Amino acid sequence: QVQLVESGGGLVQPGGSLSLSCAASGNIFSFNAMGWYRQAPGKQRELVAIISSGTTNYVDSVRGRFTISRDSAKNAVYLQMNSLKPEDTAIYYCYAHGRWRYSANTEDYWGRGTQVTVSS
Repeated sequence: QVQLVESGGGLVQPGGSLSLSCAASGNIFSFNAMGWYRQAPGKQRELVAIISSGTTNYVDSVRGRFTISRDSAKNAVYLQMNSLKPEDTAIYYCYAHGRWRYSANTEDYWGRGTQVTVSS
């Protein structure tokens, strides 16, 4: 089985920064893409940032403030969040798309989430 575990969430004041980390474990063959989603209360889960094949993509609301990075050798992905706003408050989920060691198919994998709260 493949498991994704997030860390780094917490409470921060507006304008502050947080760094999120996600580490994958299990019999992983490869991840084609890794990224971060978030879900605020009463809202749909949305893609925040994703990295694949050396390219990155961000939702417009975080562009210029958040930076995604990846360590393929460690099967890890990170999200540096700067200039945080109250509207960034959400549960942040690690995401990966790839293949388990013993499967011929690619699948989506999700972490359980970490809470980020931006409040004064």
